[in-house]
This record gives sequence, C-alpha cells and structure tokens, in this order.
Amino acid sequence: MTLHSLNLLPALPEIFLLCAVSVILIVDLFIDDEHRHWTYLLTLMTLAGCAAITLTSSQAQVSYAFNGLFVDDALADLLKLCVYVGVAAVLVYSQVYARSRQLFRGEFFTLSLFATLGMMVMISANHLLALYLGLELMSLSLYSMVALQRESARSTEAAMKYFVLGALASGMLLYGMSMLYGATGTLAIPEMAARIASGEARSAILVFGLVFVIAGLGFKLGAVPFHMWVPDVYHGAPTAVTLLIGSAPKLAATGFIFRILVEALGAPALVAEWQDMLVILAVLSMALGNITAIVQTNIKRMLAYSTIAHMGFFLLGILSGTAEGYGAAVFYAVVYVLMTLAAFGMILLLSREGFEAENLDDFKGLNQRSRWYAFLMLLVMFSLAGIPVLLGFWAKLAVLQAALAAGYTGVVVAAVIFSLIGAFYYLRVVRLMYFDDPVDTAAIVNTGDQRLLLSVNALALLLLGMAPGWLLALCQQAVRASL
Repeated sequence: MTLHSLNLLPALPEIFLLCAVSVILIVDLFIDDEHRHWTYLLTLMTLAGCAAITLTSSQAQVSYAFNGLFVDDALADLLKLCVYVGVAAVLVYSQVYARSRQLFRGEFFTLSLFATLGMMVMISANHLLALYLGLELMSLSLYSMVALQRESARSTEAAMKYFVLGALASGMLLYGMSMLYGATGTLAIPEMAARIASGEARSAILVFGLVFVIAGLGFKLGAVPFHMWVPDVYHGAPTAVTLLIGSAPKLAATGFIFRILVEALGAPALVAEWQDMLVILAVLSMALGNITAIVQTNIKRMLAYSTIAHMGFFLLGILSGTAEGYGAAVFYAVVYVLMTLAAFGMILLLSREGFEAENLDDFKGLNQRSRWYAFLMLLVMFSLAGIPVLLGFWAKLAVLQAALAAGYTGVVVAAVIFSLIGAFYYLRVVRLMYFDDPVDTAAIVNTGDQRLLLSVNALALLLLGMAPGWLLALCQQAVRASL
C-alpha cells in the first residue's frame, strides 16, 4: 500500500480538535465565570464535530498519514468514537460538581480536550515515537487536572504521586522502546513486525526490551504490581477528574496495547514471551483487586481496586493471542467504560457543595430517597459484578471464553473464583441502598441532562445485555479489519 505523506484525511479529527481547543483557549480568556457555560458548550460541540468527522472520513481500507507515522483503520475509528462519548459524558456528569468546587473554568475543559487529543494519537499511532507522544500528551494533561484544586492538600498529594510514578513508568516504557529499536533498527511498527517475523531482530535484546514495555503498559492499565497509584489517585483527585481518569484513557490504553503488542510484537515466538508475563499480571490483578476491595469503606477506593481487578480480566482477552481474544478485550474495555461512567456518575449526582458522596455509608437508604436512582445503581453494581443478563456478564464471558480457547484453563478457573469473591463488595452497596436507613437525607440536586444521561447510561447496561451480540461482533470485526 502506498503511503501518502501529504494525505491529511486520516488525521482530520485530530487536526480539527487541535484547532478547536486553540480557539477555545482564546475565547475563554474573554468569558467571565457567569458565562462559562459557553466554554462548556463549545467543548461538547468540539467533541461532536470530531465524531462527525470520524464517521464521515472513515474508509473501508487502512489509510496512512504523515509518511506512515499515523494510521486510520476500523479499530481506531471505533475506539475514537467511544472516547468522544466517554469524555462528553464526563463533562455532562461533572457540571454541577465542577460549579460548586470552582472547577468549572477553562482549564478543566481545555485540559480534557488535550487529554482527548493524546488518546486519539495513541489509538492511531503507527510509530513508537508517535505512541509515546500521544501517551505523554494525555498523561501530562491528566496530571494537571488532578491538581486543579490547588487548595486541596489531598489533590496535590495525589497529583504528585501520579506524576512521579507516571514519570518512572514512562521512563521504563521509553527504555523498552529503545531496546526494541536496538534489536530491530526501526521504530516504525510495520517495519518492526516485518523484521521480527523474518528473523532479522536480535532476540535477546528484543525480550529484554519487551519486559520494560510490559512494565510501562502495566502502569498505564493499573495492573498489579504497577497498581500503587490507582487507589491514591482515584481517592485524592476531584471526583470529576477521577471519572475522566477511570474511563476514556482505558480505551486509549487498549489501542496502545493493540499497536505495540499485537501489531509490532505479534510474531509467534514473541507472543509466547509476553503471554507468560500477562498471565502473571492478570492473575495478580484479579486477586489483589477483588480481595482488597472488600475492606474498603470509601467507594472511590473500592472502585479503584475494582478497576485493578477489571484490568486483570481485560488482559485475559489480550493474552489469548487470537483475533477473537483481541476483539473480546476491546469489547470488555468498551463495556468497562460504560459501567465506570455510570458508577462515578452516581457519585457525582449524590455529591453537593461541601459534601463528597464518597463513603459507602452515603449510599445507605438510597432507595428511600429515590427509588429510581437506587435502581440505576443496582444495575451498575450488578453489571460490574458480572450478574447474568447485564452487559458486564457478557464482557467477562467473552474474555473467559477467549482465554479458555487458548488453553489457559487454570487461569480461567482462578478468574471465576476471584469474580465470585468480587461480587461481595458490589452486592454490599446494593444491601446498603435497600436495607439500611439513610444517613444523608438532603435533597438530590441535579440538572435534567445529567439525570437523563445517567438513566440512559445505566439502562444501556440492561438493554445491551439483552442483545450483546452486535456490539461484540462490531469489536471483533474492527479488530479483524485492522490486523
């Protein structure tokens, strides 16, 4: 396939987003706090514009830009569209929370868009340096957002931990990439894959670099033993920022893993090497995440350890080493983001000025305060636990089937056991909502669009769970078209 260095059509959504966020930065300078909703609306319009461009510029065949540094394929389009939806949902959920905590300002919106741009570059990178640039753009934006509440010692501490550990992980990833370059003589993903397949690469250096790459990827996913930052950052960051960190970046990490492990390092001999590493990460993540979450009394920390466990399940699809497994992993990432948006959306809904609804006791008696919100939270918790019919069950089933087909029977058995253990802390939230008397009796204040989005989000877990086949097929088809 011919590479056209001047063909900018594949990168049109990224170019549009960069121009739009530059305009928003300037426009926001002339807007006072009373009219900040214009910045909010411009941000949502930018994401809608990106989605429209991605849909209209999508092509059946794989296309390249910037002399092969950038690729646009079916998987990139699918993940980008999910990222737009995820970031837009974060902004809608966060508006009341952000207003009451002086976060509803230009920095919050522009940093969200810069983080989105980084995610898009990660998803479409066709070169290791492009992957790294996208990763750092996203990471630096998120570090800054964690520290937006400058007067909060907890947020500042979380930002410092996130930054220091993130810098360490980025250094390990970059060192691994340099080893891959030393082994293959190229940073371009297709050329690297071709040289590894032909036997030109130095195998010892290649495996050495692979170890550091897996370590860097493990940090970005929050997988054990690179999980130390997750509970502290989830707890310390403003809940609106926690929602952003816990949702869309997981889709970007999915694209990152697909590009570097599946496309660049997908040779059969190397697959066996990174499968062994991912088995350890997956089992440890499911074990530590589910067991440690049981003792948490703060729901943000509970969901942080839940995230660690879910990343273990996600890795089951990747370590299968098959197209079906990769499709199941993409499906799992999309479903996980839907569940996370609804779970943290409910926390934001119950929070108000001067009050963070982040303790499990804050959910006591929610059914007496609002039957509808209690029902929605029940759907979310059941889906996270993997209760049949709901979408989370089919996501777990898909990755378990992929791992089982690849011969990882022992790992699948362990995953099922840890999933049963994990169901305890999800069901505990349901028990608190329905069987305990409320501790907080204040009225639940929200906007109409926030209430509507939460309802659609949670109900989607039920409705899509009744017919999950088309979404799974869409993910499988996108992976096959991109391989």
